Amino acid sequence: MKRASFAAVLGLLTLAAGCTVGPRYSRPAAPAVAPDAWKTQPPWEQAAPKDAIPKGEWWKVFNDSELNAYEQQLLQANQSLAAARDRLNQARSLARVATAGLFPRVYVDPSAVRERGSGNRPLNGASPINGLGQPVRPYTQNVFAVPFSLSYEVDLFGRVRRNVEAANASLQSTAADLQNVQLVLTAELAADYFTLRELDAEFKVVQESVGYERKGLDLVNRRHDGGIANGLEVAQQATVLDSTVSQLALLQQTRAQYEHAIAVLVGQPAFSLNVRVAPLQATPPPVPLGVPSDVLERRPDISTAERQVAYQNAQVGIARTAFYPHITLSGSGGLQSQNLTSLFNAPSFFWSLGADALQPIVEGGRNRANLAAARAAYEQSVANYRQSVLTAFQEVEDGISNLSTLSQALTTQGAAVEDARKALEVANNRYVGGVTTYLDVITAQTTLLNSERLETQLLGQQMVSSVYLVKALGGGWDSSEIKDLQVRPQAGQVLQP
Repeated sequence: MKRASFAAVLGLLTLAAGCTVGPRYSRPAAPAVAPDAWKTQPPWEQAAPKDAIPKGEWWKVFNDSELNAYEQQLLQANQSLAAARDRLNQARSLARVATAGLFPRVYVDPSAVRERGSGNRPLNGASPINGLGQPVRPYTQNVFAVPFSLSYEVDLFGRVRRNVEAANASLQSTAADLQNVQLVLTAELAADYFTLRELDAEFKVVQESVGYERKGLDLVNRRHDGGIANGLEVAQQATVLDSTVSQLALLQQTRAQYEHAIAVLVGQPAFSLNVRVAPLQATPPPVPLGVPSDVLERRPDISTAERQVAYQNAQVGIARTAFYPHITLSGSGGLQSQNLTSLFNAPSFFWSLGADALQPIVEGGRNRANLAAARAAYEQSVANYRQSVLTAFQEVEDGISNLSTLSQALTTQGAAVEDARKALEVANNRYVGGVTTYLDVITAQTTLLNSERLETQLLGQQMVSSVYLVKALGGGWDSSEIKDLQVRPQAGQVLQP
């Protein structure tokens, strides 16, 4: 009857373990209904589905083999990315720790003791005389024991399952964060690379301008030697030339800084990387935008924020279980004997079974406060998620708007460069013909140089804006890549240490 009663209680506890307290998780609603199309129209025709951003290697959309090589170096050697991978491995291991709570814990504690008892040991306050009227004598004995103990917390109200749920949500959040770190780093590398190429092109423009200005200085010197030009005109042209040469030095300094930044991103010391000089000759590719609602699934930072909401929701459930009983089943058994030779005899075996129920009654408001704190953390995570959605929409709209504006500006700036070249030609002819002073030529030279530099800068900004638009769209990533990433309890864990 005793055995049957114990088995019945155990069966009821096992059936009751299917109960899980706390709120069920559902993805929070976005802060606003996503429109069917973006507000700003892109400056290109919509790309066909076959032109989608390459998954995992989005930078290949720019068709630059040198950029591709640097991106591969980044994936292999960037230390920030390596740290993010280590965080993912840590989260996976912590999720396995959480699943261990679903299984019983078994310990063995073998011991061997030789002990001497005092002849003057107290005997419940009586005089040191045994029941036969004889004095208590000291003793020496051996105690050999091989005890086993087992404990198992019955997951009656889902505390352990909520811990596993929270650990898996944290694991998925960390996986999405890894993808976001990779996206941020690869986008930064591409932006630095195109900026460096723009500086190469700008350096070439200024270098050509230095050549033109040196020819102009030679012309003015010859006219001065012939008594046609005065010393002021020579000094003015020399000033312009020296100023332009100074701009070359500043461009070299800025280029060096971007080269150092690229070195760090690809995991190399700043002094060890030399990026070859190659002026920017590229056009931004058409980027498949999709619809605004797609951004919720394509941005890894949004997935990170959403998985944090799921984690905090599980924490609310864990805090809720503190109000319910904690049931622990325990058992112990083993072998104990005074002699090693008789340790494994049947009389040396002992055992015990038990159950413990801990029901919180008065905690001074601790459990209530913990639950309130968990709910507040959940609401905070929901607000962070919604803010990340709003930021994502803003970044995409900014990217499209930037590209549209830069496309228009490049068209008009190209016309401005042609006009400046014509103006310089006219100014030179008028000066040689003696119609005007050399100041008009200097003004035309400066205008042409500034116009050509601005055109080059606009092209560089256009390429960088393309990079950041692809980044804003998630770089071809999709949240489905982390949905199946979770740790499940395995039967083999029962025998694992």
